[in-house]
Amino acid sequence: MDRYIAAELIMPFLFGVGMFSSIGVAVGALFELARRIAESGLPFTIALQVLALKLPEFVALALPMSTLLATLMVYSRLSSDSELIALRSCGVSVYRLVVPAVVMSFLVTGLTYGFYEVVVPAANYQASVTLERALKQDKPAFQEENILYQEFQEVTHPDGSHDDVLVRIFHAKKFDGQRMKGLTILDFSQDGLNQIIVAQTALWNFQQKRWDFFNGSIYLVAADGSYRNILRFAQHEVHIPRTPLDLAMRGRDYGEMNIAQSEAQLKLLRQGGDERKIRKLQVRIQQRYAFPFVCVVFGLVGASLGTRPQRTTRATGFGISVIVIFMYYMLYFLTNSLGLIGVLSPFLAGWLPVFAVLLAGSFLLVRAAR
Repeated sequence: MDRYIAAELIMPFLFGVGMFSSIGVAVGALFELARRIAESGLPFTIALQVLALKLPEFVALALPMSTLLATLMVYSRLSSDSELIALRSCGVSVYRLVVPAVVMSFLVTGLTYGFYEVVVPAANYQASVTLERALKQDKPAFQEENILYQEFQEVTHPDGSHDDVLVRIFHAKKFDGQRMKGLTILDFSQDGLNQIIVAQTALWNFQQKRWDFFNGSIYLVAADGSYRNILRFAQHEVHIPRTPLDLAMRGRDYGEMNIAQSEAQLKLLRQGGDERKIRKLQVRIQQRYAFPFVCVVFGLVGASLGTRPQRTTRATGFGISVIVIFMYYMLYFLTNSLGLIGVLSPFLAGWLPVFAVLLAGSFLLVRAAR
């Protein structure tokens, strides 16, 4: 029975991958590339190359939808041909009948995770680079202004508790890819503000692993907030981390990073202190963890809907699949928005759609088993 149902699932699943991937490519990439060819003179061969590089992303998006379509169509066909009735008359429960669909869903979950971690980020990044070079629209590989870095230090209190204390604020007005310009450093390494460093330019010294500040002043601040001394300098060595430089260097977009790269980017953003960007990336990371498991819940929903006594055509199965997918993505976009504005935690923003569809699928399965 397991081999029979598994064999039945293969062809509808492959059909769904091809169909949903084609729709995604047409809507998400083909029309835009055609416009670029007509308006910007993008060479046709480059457009084909970019299209091929974007294809893995749409295949990964199609995998959960194909799981839903395959399970719904196969179990509906088995139900309409009375094969499920025959199996249940032999003592096979509905819960046992959906095991092949669930096992296949877990396999597709692993495949989806692998696509998003290994194939999709590299392909998307190469597609962006190829398109920008062809259109001669290379983006600056760095943040050009307002580089902000906050350095914290862990402090242990007498009661044994730990706390992060702000020890330094680094701000640069401009960055040209090598030199920071218009710098202000506030030093809180001792009790309160103890010195302010102002400089025209600064350069990271890769050999000595330090910052070289040029043409500036050091304002030494007394405990009462007054200036107790002012030191002018033509060049001054400042021993702080190179993190401001890392923050200024523009990284990949979210769709061009895997989870490990996103976590590294999140660590940098936390040092920069931009709460909006931090929350957005936290939500995106949780969504990246959660998305592969949509295959499992879609497989459960499709099998549960298909085991109901009914006569469902392929067109009806496709229509039901579209409705379920639409409802899931509506909930996905809603929780995403609530996560970005702070109403939901990043974890709930990423996982709530999966939990909701899992609950719905479990309810449908219990009803089908009665």
